[in-house]
Amino acid sequence: MTVILGIDPGSRITGYGIIERKAGKAYYLGSGCIRMAKQDLAGRLGQIYAGVSEIITQFQPEEFAIEQVFMAHNPDSALKLGQARGAAIVAAVNHQLPVAEYSARQIKQAVVGTGAAKKEQVQLMVQNMLELSAKPQADAADALGVALCHCHTQQSLVKLSGQASSRARGRYR
Repeated sequence: MTVILGIDPGSRITGYGIIERKAGKAYYLGSGCIRMAKQDLAGRLGQIYAGVSEIITQFQPEEFAIEQVFMAHNPDSALKLGQARGAAIVAAVNHQLPVAEYSARQIKQAVVGTGAAKKEQVQLMVQNMLELSAKPQADAADALGVALCHCHTQQSLVKLSGQASSRARGRYR
C-alpha cells in the first residue's frame, strides 16, 4: 500500500491529486486545487509551498510526482511555471519525499493511451479509472493523472525487475 501525491503546477492554480496503490489497483483519496490570491509572484510561490506542505501533512504520501515544464509560446509563462514547480518540489523534499517527474505526453499516454489527448479526455479517463461519480475539475484531474502515471510506471518497473530476475535465475539452473 503506497500513497502517491500528484501535482499539476501552475502559478495561479496548482492542482493536486492523492491516490493509494494497493494490490496493483489505484484508489482515490482526494484532490483539489491550490488557488493563489492576487499577489506578486513571490507571494504566490509561498502559497504553493505552504499548500503542498499542508497536503503532505494531511495525507502523508510516500511518493511525490509532478508534471515537467513544457515550453510554452510565452517564455515568461514557462519561467513562472518552472518556479511554481520548484516551490512544490521544495515542499516535497523538505518532507523527505522522493520526487518523480513526468512530461505531459507521458502522463496522457499512461492515462488515455495517446500522448496527444485533450484535457477533457484526461478528465473522463481519470473519472473512469478511479471510479469517481463525477469528472474532477481540470487541474485536479491533471494532478490525478500525474499520480496515476507514476503508479503505472512504478508497477511496470516492478514487473520488469521481477521478470529480469526470474529470467536470470532460469539461466543458471
